[in-house]
Amino acid sequence: MQLSFRPSAFRFLAFLAFVASLAVASPSMAQRMVSIASKEVNMRTGPGTGYGTDWTLGHGYPLKVIGRQGKWLKVSDFENDKGWVYGPLTGSTPMHIVKVKVANMRSQPTMDSRIVGKVAYGNVLKTLERRESWVKVQREGGLRGWIAKRLLWGW
Repeated sequence: MQLSFRPSAFRFLAFLAFVASLAVASPSMAQRMVSIASKEVNMRTGPGTGYGTDWTLGHGYPLKVIGRQGKWLKVSDFENDKGWVYGPLTGSTPMHIVKVKVANMRSQPTMDSRIVGKVAYGNVLKTLERRESWVKVQREGGLRGWIAKRLLWGW
């Protein structure tokens, strides 16, 4: 018995296959962020304690999850460095990191508002609120303010 499809039936089946592939791919395509929940975590060259340590990350450091193997997360940082961290040592507290030499922290989310402090490249900041092009953050010492989103990396 030979099957034959009308062109419209074939297009419909192709469309269903495409939609099904999107449904399967969508969860893995979504960007997932984590932050370091412990005081310090080793960023390793592979998914296990038997692998070497590239560097140590401090509390709050934000990372983008790009893979997983068991309880280990393959991650990327704001400089696009990649490595592995042990998943249970991370959390979901939204954080940002300064990606420019110096950024002004302002009292309001406008360029005209008063500067309340300055933060430097690599400083980790807790995310308090997000607006279209601004992020309200808090420095570890307690200082709060708004920074232009383009100067930060993270959630």
